[in-house]
Amino acid sequence: MPQHRTIEVEGRTVHLAEQGEGPLVLLLHGFPESWYSWRHQFAPLAAAGYHVVAPDQRGYGASDRPEPTDQYTIHHLVGDVVGLVRALGRTEAVVCGHDWGAMVAWQTALMRPDVVRAVAGLSVPPVPRGPVPPLALAREHFGANFYQNYFQLPEIPEAELSRDVATTMRTVLTGSPAEDPAPGFLGGLSTPDALPDWLGEDDLAVFTEQFRRSGFRGPLNWYRNIDRNWELTAAWQDARITPPSLYLSGTTDVVRTFLPFGDPMRAMVPDLRATIDLPGGHWIQQERPAEVSAALLDFLRQL
Repeated sequence: MPQHRTIEVEGRTVHLAEQGEGPLVLLLHGFPESWYSWRHQFAPLAAAGYHVVAPDQRGYGASDRPEPTDQYTIHHLVGDVVGLVRALGRTEAVVCGHDWGAMVAWQTALMRPDVVRAVAGLSVPPVPRGPVPPLALAREHFGANFYQNYFQLPEIPEAELSRDVATTMRTVLTGSPAEDPAPGFLGGLSTPDALPDWLGEDDLAVFTEQFRRSGFRGPLNWYRNIDRNWELTAAWQDARITPPSLYLSGTTDVVRTFLPFGDPMRAMVPDLRATIDLPGGHWIQQERPAEVSAALLDFLRQL
């Protein structure tokens, strides 16, 4: 079982779960999750001889949740990873991320390859920096109601997601695109009557309690820096991610419908060891825990 503690990272409090001893493997969660989304990976990775650490990222769970929106830029998020490696007494780590955590993992490998021994991304591929701010492009292609654009609104998304946290988490984690969408983020999703096999009521209760305590403002602020991140990363235009890399995705992951795969990803990641498709959706390390753990271990053995 993972153990829990809080540590100071560059003056901030970070809650983490950890298990095992050996080379450091960081597991970075996405939206709207926490360390708990990696619950199935601790035991197999620790048993294979790794120190497995999954933090609650900035704005999430029991970690610090700065109020200002501008405290959630990609520079802050990458800095958190580098600072955590240092705070754990290491100089490098294998960095694995899912969803937003994958974006942070890819960007950390891009900006600080000296700290990233290898990188694995789940669901979200490395995305080349485009010629225009991303939110304008998203609005053009997907409309003003696209969730990333909707999340830019002040207060309204917080109010929607916080109104009934248990329903929010059930809808986000198990829902699929609605045939007749209603206004708001949750209105665009339809929710099955029963939970899927991979998510029990106890699991749902853990996520629900975490977000009842922490709220959604911090996580939403990650989205509110999307265009700012585009401005801040101009110096890395056309740069490549050089550490050994792995990409995993669920075959029915909705992210595959609006992010670039294939040739753009391979051009950006020259040492891409494998791309692995697994039957499942967006929450792949929870939906297919044994297969994800096996893929990560195979990748780690190659290093």
